[in-house]
Amino acid sequence: MMETLRTLSRRPLLTVGDGRFLVVESHTVAFPDGRIVEDWGWVITPDFINVVAVTAEERFLCFRQPKYAVSGLSLSVTGGYIEAGEDPLDAAQRELLEETGYRAETWRTLGSYAVDGNRGAGAAHFFLATGARWQQQIDADDLEEQALLLLSRSEVEAALLAGEFKVLPWAANVALALLTLDQIF
Repeated sequence: MMETLRTLSRRPLLTVGDGRFLVVESHTVAFPDGRIVEDWGWVITPDFINVVAVTAEERFLCFRQPKYAVSGLSLSVTGGYIEAGEDPLDAAQRELLEETGYRAETWRTLGSYAVDGNRGAGAAHFFLATGARWQQQIDADDLEEQALLLLSRSEVEAALLAGEFKVLPWAANVALALLTLDQIF
């Protein structure tokens, strides 16, 4: 049976602000074969959710927005950090309502994934929400300006293939949601 790696020690290198959003550590890691690697970089960021939401009319709720790490504008899905002690599904439902004003009838988890298998950077929790209906005005605290779009499935598929979802978790969540929708309907 294959064994996992073990952390022998950790040493903080960098804390940005109060450390809620970014901490960098140096770990000493033991491999199953006895090798020891020192100065293994480790990044600590909050876990987050992303939601592909589809309305009762089969329109996909997406945003067109700028992001600091990408060139130009990107399509995106609903997303946000999970608050301390918050369940990922509760965070997803909260973020969908805050960012879009919509609530969804049916929620499916599409999995939880390590962001970087060697360096950490939190976990991504992906969801598909269907039967979404508008409930209230948007109450988001996002820093970037964003435009809410209601796209058809063919528009979302074309945008995904064209690389218009420029952030990997968004593209992965959209791809998983499209595959899941194929199995559901």
